[in-house]
Amino acid sequence: MTAPLSGPVQAVRVELYAPVASFRDPLFPGLTRCLPVPPPSTVRGMLAAATGRAAEPVVFGMAAWAEGHGVDTETYHPIAADGSLPASGGRVRFGKGGATAKDRPFLAGVHLTLWLPEPDGERVAAALRRPVHALRLGRSQDLVHPVGAGEVTLVPAATALVGHALAPPGGHELPQAHLHRLARTTSADRLTTTWADHLWCDEPARTPVAVHGAYREAPAHDHIPEDTQAVWLLTS
Repeated sequence: MTAPLSGPVQAVRVELYAPVASFRDPLFPGLTRCLPVPPPSTVRGMLAAATGRAAEPVVFGMAAWAEGHGVDTETYHPIAADGSLPASGGRVRFGKGGATAKDRPFLAGVHLTLWLPEPDGERVAAALRRPVHALRLGRSQDLVHPVGAGEVTLVPAATALVGHALAPPGGHELPQAHLHRLARTTSADRLTTTWADHLWCDEPARTPVAVHGAYREAPAHDHIPEDTQAVWLLTS
């Protein structure tokens, strides 16, 4: 879901960078299919790690892209359900049904931009600068680095550059956009996950297009160029 459009919205734009990140698609059990964009639930988990709260159901807009991708090999250690191997921490040994090596796709050079409306924007941005817990996207070793932050004003838009923004279905009609089923929120105990469809462009258009339910950044002067990045504010 997206927040309903209103007048100008004061927000904080945050730029983040991850050298390596991997977002496993849970809709393909038994396979290691990597999503090309971080799900909103993953971003919310990172924000909660920054603020130290159990959850961060804040409204935010996001755009993300990666410089490249690759495949790594990882050792998977299934956990014994009956805990019959206390000496090895409950892990099943190598062999049939036990530890095994599998390919794990990953993204390299992940760029993530977040737009965080006030009143939560400055609070969350400050936490990203001095996080309570380590900032990660995807696996525990996929560390995230804050690059910069600044105050912006978002105004309702009729046309804008879609770029790599995450949009709801019907947000635009670019033919190169792919529809991805992504986790929107995940409960703190990981027992409940909500899902939603999102549009995302691997190859963004270079010219402004008609957008629906979107904002764009307003510059300091009165004239707002049409080639400003579109922002869809996603709710929890």
